[in-house]
Amino acid sequence: MAEGRVLGIGGMFIRSSDPARLAAWYRDHLGIAATQSGQPTPDGEWVWMQDAGPTVFAAFQDTSDYWQADRQVMLNLRVEGLDVLVARLGAAGVEATHREEMEGVGRFARIMDCDGNPLELWEPG
Repeated sequence: MAEGRVLGIGGMFIRSSDPARLAAWYRDHLGIAATQSGQPTPDGEWVWMQDAGPTVFAAFQDTSDYWQADRQVMLNLRVEGLDVLVARLGAAGVEATHREEMEGVGRFARIMDCDGNPLELWEPG
């Protein structure tokens, strides 16, 4: 019998003045099967099958300076090979900022997508 509980995040939805461009940015730079609402990816995919692992779901104080104040949400992506990914993004003109390592938690780098939305890359450690 179902317990009536949440199993995980089922989707991430981002508003954009150019949804096709934004979806392509996530596909091209991060390998995520991002779609434009109501359209499959060019490969015919509708969902991104991610690897299982931990997810942090945290509320921040509205005055936090952890990411830019004009954005209400920051997406954190769990990654493997942070240095390789950051180098590849840098070669494509995507700057990584706010590099940090937290003992027992892992390493982080901050980037922005083509619409200026903050993304935190996290390599658990």
